Amino acid sequence: MIVPRFWAEGRAKHREKRKQVTIRRYGWSDLSQADAQANADARADDALARVLAGEKLHPRDHKVPYNGAEGLPIREEILSTHGEAVITRNSYGAHCLNTPSVLFADVDLPEPKFRTSRFTLLCFAALASLAIQAARNWGAGYLYQSDRNQLLLETIGGAIIVYILLVAIVEKALKKRHRVRLAEREKAALDRIRKYSSQHAGWALRVYRTPAGFRLLASHATFAPGQREVAECFASLGVDPVYVRMCQNQQCFRARLTAKPWRTGLKAKFRPRPGVWPIKPDQLPSRAAWVAEYERAAIGYAACRYLETIGKGMTHPDVRAVIELHDSFSRAHTELPLA
Repeated sequence: MIVPRFWAEGRAKHREKRKQVTIRRYGWSDLSQADAQANADARADDALARVLAGEKLHPRDHKVPYNGAEGLPIREEILSTHGEAVITRNSYGAHCLNTPSVLFADVDLPEPKFRTSRFTLLCFAALASLAIQAARNWGAGYLYQSDRNQLLLETIGGAIIVYILLVAIVEKALKKRHRVRLAEREKAALDRIRKYSSQHAGWALRVYRTPAGFRLLASHATFAPGQREVAECFASLGVDPVYVRMCQNQQCFRARLTAKPWRTGLKAKFRPRPGVWPIKPDQLPSRAAWVAEYERAAIGYAACRYLETIGKGMTHPDVRAVIELHDSFSRAHTELPLA
């Protein structure tokens, strides 16, 4: 697992005639800031040499939103360590648990398409516009002097009322259909998890509900992310391919422990963007202010909720501490809303 504590940026320059090439690369270390700087300088020098040899490289390291998926170390602030497990703050501000040997897997449910009918809203807006325009054209006084115009006004008003009632009925039916389809997909996912467990004697999978689907924690054994059993598990359960690549590249598993900021109602976005680590010292105060606001908002939410354990495998001693850590920080045994 690669979650460095120290970071530094190195630069390598080459000038030829009027053209200058500047390459910047980050370096990292768990030993010291000086060691991180040495690593950064070496990476920058190596990249410059490759560029001068004709290779096309980006002048800076990519700042990817989902750190680690492209092979670089996880560029996140370390909040705390618990044995081999490390809790970091991810690119949008939430806490994440990183562990080298406890298998986590999120199984997201395909969201049934449901959105308030834009067509019905447009039709309503057009109808209201016609009614207003009619009132303006004929004048309110003239409407009440003419039986014909009075009838017209009453007809438009009645049509609007009927239309509102019809829209309400349709929207209610669509919401009911949405709930039914979502329940069907939840059942199908749980059936797939149970089938997988039944085909692997000795496995035990703790199942948690998340806002987007289910989270699985294998409690019967420890795993290396590159193991064949892990790849088979991920493929069988339909785990997000970006997460799969991150596990393989970083040799770790991850699980979000606190709410996504936008699900708490927090309007302000994590700054600076993108939220990779490290950041410049002059940006630390604004980051700290956002973090304080986020922590106050997130305390009223859970990241997941424990449902059940599928399978009869015994809990592995090395996994037990991670389970306690995960369940406590994610508030998995509370009735708080999921976010």
